[in-house]
Amino acid sequence: MTCLHLKNFKENEGIVTFRTIFSNFVVCFSKDAQIRKAINMKCHQCHTYSNFLHACLHCVYFGCYSGCRHIIEHLEKKNHILAIDLNYGNIYCNSCKTYVYDKEFDAVAIEESDRAWQIKYSGKRKYVEWEPNGIEQELLRINKKRKILTYGSYIGLRGLINLGSTCFMNCILQAFTHTPMLRNYFLSDCHCCPPEDSLNCLVCEMSDLFQEFYSGKKAAHIPFRLLYKVWTNARHLAGYEQQDAHEFFISTLDVLHRHFRDDSSTPSNNHNNCNCVIDQIFTGGLQSELTCLACRGVSTTVDPFWDISLDLGDYNPALKSGRRTPNILFDTTDAKIESFSSRCSEDEKFVPQSLTECLRRFTRKEKLGSEAKIRCSHCLSYQESTKQLSMKKLPIVVCFHFKRFEHFTKSKKISTHIPFPEELDMTPFMSSSAKDHSSVASGLNLDNKYSLFAVVNHQGTLEVGHYTNFIRQKKGEWFKCDDGWITKSSLSEVLNSEGYLLFYHKEILDYE
Repeated sequence: MTCLHLKNFKENEGIVTFRTIFSNFVVCFSKDAQIRKAINMKCHQCHTYSNFLHACLHCVYFGCYSGCRHIIEHLEKKNHILAIDLNYGNIYCNSCKTYVYDKEFDAVAIEESDRAWQIKYSGKRKYVEWEPNGIEQELLRINKKRKILTYGSYIGLRGLINLGSTCFMNCILQAFTHTPMLRNYFLSDCHCCPPEDSLNCLVCEMSDLFQEFYSGKKAAHIPFRLLYKVWTNARHLAGYEQQDAHEFFISTLDVLHRHFRDDSSTPSNNHNNCNCVIDQIFTGGLQSELTCLACRGVSTTVDPFWDISLDLGDYNPALKSGRRTPNILFDTTDAKIESFSSRCSEDEKFVPQSLTECLRRFTRKEKLGSEAKIRCSHCLSYQESTKQLSMKKLPIVVCFHFKRFEHFTKSKKISTHIPFPEELDMTPFMSSSAKDHSSVASGLNLDNKYSLFAVVNHQGTLEVGHYTNFIRQKKGEWFKCDDGWITKSSLSEVLNSEGYLLFYHKEILDYE
């Protein structure tokens, strides 16, 4: 509530005292401020450190609010009126006998909280709830009708008609339309395209797709315009032959990235040197460490990635030898995005039992043979070395690709079920520096925890097959998408599916 006493105090004393106390005792994140707080933040009367401490806004006095209530005793004795709660920064008026509110004081609290947060988290900004400005308030007043996603709501659930072996495309589009940050971007009309470029712009067509999905319509959508623009921009996908969903995913990200790149003018904060919405969501950094076995010198490089491809080995029970395909490099116009694969020599036996086991193998240290010597920058000669991959920077959405299709002496599909979790902690697979920063910044490993939100499956053989997928509309609600058919599913059905592409979303986001 507003208070006349607080208004008079602000007119006479200003906001300097409130700002000083708030920044030094309520949201102090610098080392000096924390030491100052530890020494001084106690009741001046009973010397307790707890009991809901308050500070008088009229003089330098700290007192307990609960227990002996020395702050109330001080205010009445000195004829002072206002005190600030040192836990949350709320202002107490002793004359009104309640906590009071002032918009200007609240703005100072938000500003100081944001500044302290940036000090603690190396420039990253604390999330602040959206408050509509005057224009937005007027739009909300005019457009009173709202679409609310409640339990049992089907907004955002819409089938896609198969246009002739286009199930691979439908599955990836379903995953895109249920990616929260991508959905928010396209539904916010953030993409502006000149009229002369819109005819060939895949981003414009993707924006129309999102509008169609969240329009409330129930009939299956026919994505013929989008298919045409995919064929125009990625000609190797043109035609009505069955394509690989993973290849379509990478190719679509590449095309969208190239269209978005010209729109991005803000400094980038990812390893693809681009700040477009695609790279903000999907681009991570993979660190490769080469260690010379002669001098122990370490060479480190970081490369961008859009997905992580994981080998599954040979599941022939009589053989059980893990053959490995070479890494796949997707060469884009602006940057090279690697789809990194786990490595293994042909004589090793590897039968993965879970996604985490695949990731452990992906990030293990391996010795490069004598035929793969590298020139050491310290020894200045070719030496044997070890190589280890780790995650330097995790994307908001990480896609895991199980390499189920093998092409060696004969082509075949590996159909064995690989268990994968609903929630995944990526901390064990981070590089040591990133892992240390994460634990210091948060105290917990919440920054690296991911939640499953989409799974693409392939039924059939290498020659003849069909793609379907599961998507999570909201927490605990799963649906199966089979082209134009959307049916209710369950978490157990999702986790028991074969799994070809797994999409995980970061649970805790950094606001920068």
